Amino acid sequence: MHEPELTAMTAAPDKVIELAGVHKRFGPGAHALDDVSLTVHAGEVVVLLGASGAGKSTLLRHVNGLHRPSAGEVRVLGTDVAAAGGAQLRGLRRRIGMVFQQFHLVGGLTVLENVCTGALATLRGPRLGLPTYPRRVRAAALEQLERVGLADRRFQRADTLSGGQQQRVAVARALLQRPRILLADEPVASLDPESAAQVLSLIAALAREDRLTVLCSLHQVDLALEFAERVVGLRAGRVVLDRPVAGLARADAMAVYADAVHPGRPERAVPALAP
Repeated sequence: MHEPELTAMTAAPDKVIELAGVHKRFGPGAHALDDVSLTVHAGEVVVLLGASGAGKSTLLRHVNGLHRPSAGEVRVLGTDVAAAGGAQLRGLRRRIGMVFQQFHLVGGLTVLENVCTGALATLRGPRLGLPTYPRRVRAAALEQLERVGLADRRFQRADTLSGGQQQRVAVARALLQRPRILLADEPVASLDPESAAQVLSLIAALAREDRLTVLCSLHQVDLALEFAERVVGLRAGRVVLDRPVAGLARADAMAVYADAVHPGRPERAVPALAP
């Protein structure tokens, strides 16, 4: 049976991610998101900034439907995520690439085969080794490896690469989907500063080339100011900052972390920092 082609998705609405009054509770007293409203437009590179437990990962998981809101609405590429059925949700996820803190590569496989796994959602049946992937998939995977500067490592085992190189392979794998949105959950938390800067610069450059919308969680202020076009600060599940990086002072970004060193103290009601 003919397998579907790896093609770019049709143009999405300008507002590609919309959260309106979103709350997420995991039980009494566990309010992970608190009345979050956020709009991300096509082609934006947005960083979610905040301490551990601020709600960054929870917000990302609402975008790809891994979490459903307790209240409020989440719309992604025009789809009401909370109301989406299984087939609709799977279709949406094919348009969303993911990059994680832990690279989730198969260490014993070659770099090229790891990238090819990004096409599994478009293929029928299991794949047992690199030769079982269609030629077009292998060619597309090699193209993405060239873009991240690792084409010469294509037949090397993934677990022999450095951390920064492994994350670049993970980026190539996500881009093989031809996504409209790239979600990155603390993608450089386990990397040294130089590798972290290289990976984020690469993601930003590829986003510009593909007009890819990027929503990335970070806790490093300086990286956020260098990498992002816009910073959304989260504290205790609430948006306390939402501003373009242009003109954003480091002190204002650091204010997102106010009271974060006192997790046991009741949080004050904090309005969003003024634009």
